[in-house]
Amino acid sequence: MKSIKVTEKNYKKVLCPNCNSKKIINRGFRKTENRGKIQRYYCKDCSHRFVIDDGFFRMRNHPKKITCALDLFYRGVSTRKVQEHFKAFYPHNSSHKSVYKWVIKYSDMISDFTDKLKINSGKEIQVDEMEYHRRTNPTKKGVSKEWFIDSVDCKTRYMAGSKYFKSRGQKEIREVMNKVKYKTEGYVTTITTDGYTAYEDVVKKTFGWNNKKQGYAIRHNKVIASKGEGFNIMIERLHNSIRERTKTFRGFHGSIESAQAIMKGYEIFYNFIRKHQAIKKCPYELAIPELILTSENKWLGLIRLSKA
Repeated sequence: MKSIKVTEKNYKKVLCPNCNSKKIINRGFRKTENRGKIQRYYCKDCSHRFVIDDGFFRMRNHPKKITCALDLFYRGVSTRKVQEHFKAFYPHNSSHKSVYKWVIKYSDMISDFTDKLKINSGKEIQVDEMEYHRRTNPTKKGVSKEWFIDSVDCKTRYMAGSKYFKSRGQKEIREVMNKVKYKTEGYVTTITTDGYTAYEDVVKKTFGWNNKKQGYAIRHNKVIASKGEGFNIMIERLHNSIRERTKTFRGFHGSIESAQAIMKGYEIFYNFIRKHQAIKKCPYELAIPELILTSENKWLGLIRLSKA
């Protein structure tokens, strides 16, 4: 993977969206009420005029305001309090519903980019699950018991793969394990889990048999705390960080897709935005040293990279 820097030259590779021509010139500006002037381009080949979709195309709020909302939300501020904050500092206010939609939209957008990144992981990945509840109808009477299955690299503290599911069977665990296998690409030698029986077959089938070793390619390390076998400290420390944010939700609302997007957004926040106390830097800086986010506003950098 080549070095990636979030700069104007990096993400603004201007091609005509109509004919993919490179013969592009500047042709004035598009004036907007809240985003200022936006550069408009002209294609010499097909005479098409357009603006670049930098992730904020047709959005009625400034990118800095939208990314500020994302950052506040994942640092523990509710959508209604984000709205109150904007009301005090921005003349053009946004409702708490808009903030929620931004979280869903940009979590999905960024994850399309980050899910494809390979990582330089350590030799051990810890996997576990967390139980959550989601209100399934507006009357707040129907509650569904669901699961967030996640994994963490013990060396870099990077969340290698995670997803929110309706259940925690072998099918769901295998989906997360496949992400771990794809991202680590041969670095991992040990998968550590608790005593849940579904993990054993999934680990064996996902990573397969190694003819040279005459054994399974990955060692499955089962740690059962109730038997005094130890404690999976890395994944449990991660869960404490996740609960610190999600406990204020009092359960998820709406569709399972929105719950998946919110948790995917937290994975992005944990890996790329929030500095880890143990390693004194963001996990991606160790796991993906080739990825260089030059701006302090890493949300903005990731959005632009996802549209590059």
